[in-house]
Amino acid sequence: MMKLGHILMAATAFVAITSNAATAQEERVRWRMHSTYPETMPIAGATAFEIGKKLELVSGGNFDVRVFEPGALVNGTQYYDAVSEGAIQAAYGSPGFNVGKNSAYAFFAAVPFGPGAGEMLGWLYHGGGLEIAQELYAEDNLYMLPCGILPPESGGWFQKEIKTVDDLKGLKMRFLGLGAKVMERFGVSTQLLAPGEIYQALELGTLDATEQSVPAIDRGLGFYQIAKFNYFPGWHQQSTVQELVINLDKWNELGDAQKQMLEMSCKAATVDQFAAGEAGQFEVMQQNEADGVKNMRWPDEMLTAFRGGWDEVIAEETAQNPDSARVWESLQDFRAKYRVWGDRAYLD
Repeated sequence: MMKLGHILMAATAFVAITSNAATAQEERVRWRMHSTYPETMPIAGATAFEIGKKLELVSGGNFDVRVFEPGALVNGTQYYDAVSEGAIQAAYGSPGFNVGKNSAYAFFAAVPFGPGAGEMLGWLYHGGGLEIAQELYAEDNLYMLPCGILPPESGGWFQKEIKTVDDLKGLKMRFLGLGAKVMERFGVSTQLLAPGEIYQALELGTLDATEQSVPAIDRGLGFYQIAKFNYFPGWHQQSTVQELVINLDKWNELGDAQKQMLEMSCKAATVDQFAAGEAGQFEVMQQNEADGVKNMRWPDEMLTAFRGGWDEVIAEETAQNPDSARVWESLQDFRAKYRVWGDRAYLD
C-alpha cells in the first residue's frame, strides 16, 4: 500500500508537472513586486518573498516575480498609485494602508469589534465582500486578492499605564484604519507609519505609543525595548487581512494558469500566516515579560468606551462615504446570518 507521504509527493509532483505544462503555453511573465514588510519581519514579512519563489518554482521559471524590500521601489505603505499607474506590476500590503484613496478600503483590512479570521474570510470569499473590494479597486485600474490574515493584534504599546480614557488625551500614536478614528475621539493624535519607521519615532519621541500587529511581529520591531505596557485585546483588529494588489492591465494579460497560481499562492499564504500567527504569540509574550513588559488587559469600562466611540465613528463614516455604507451593509448582513451559526457552534 502506498504511504501517505508518497501520495503527497506524487500529488505535488503532478501539480508541478501540470502547472509547468500549462504555463509553458503562455507567455513568460517578468514582474516587480513591492513588499510593505521587510523579509526579516516575523510572520508577515516573508509572505511576499515566498510567493515570488513559489511562482517561479511551480511555473518552471515562466512566471518570474522579483520581490523588493520596502523603499527599494516605493516607500513602505505608498504603493497604490505606483501599481495603479503601472510603474510596478504588483505590491504586497494591507487594504488599511489605502484609506487615503478611499476610506472604505479599511473594512477589507480590519473592523473594530469586528469578525475574527474565520468569519472575515467567510464574508470575503462567500458573502460578497471580495466582489465589492475588487469592484472598488478596479476603478483605479487595480486587481486585489486577499493574501494572508493575522489573528487578533495587541491593543497597543504604551510607555505608561493607561487606567482611564483620560490617560489617552494628548498621546501621539501610530494607528491603522478605522481604529485610528476611534482613538481620536479620546484625544489621541494618530498617524500611519510603515512598520520600519515606528521604532525610531518612538525612540525620538515623535510617537508616545503605537499599535502594529501581533506580539511576535511587534517584538521583531523592537517595541518592547521602549514601551513597557502592552495592552490586550486588540478590539480594533480581531483579524487583519493582507492583500496582493496587481495592475489590472497586467492581471488581464496573464494566462489562466498564471492567474490560478497567483490565487492559489495567496490562499496558501492565508493559511500559513494565520497558523503561524496563532502558534507564535505565547512564547513571545513570555519573553516580553522577562524583558520587563507588562501584558495588560483593557479594563471593561475602557472597552465599553471604545465600543461607544466606534458606534459614533461608523455612523459618521457610513453617512459620509457611500462606498463605506455599501461595504458596511454587506458585512452587517453577513454577520447577522453568521450569528445563527456562530452563536451556537463555538464554546465561549
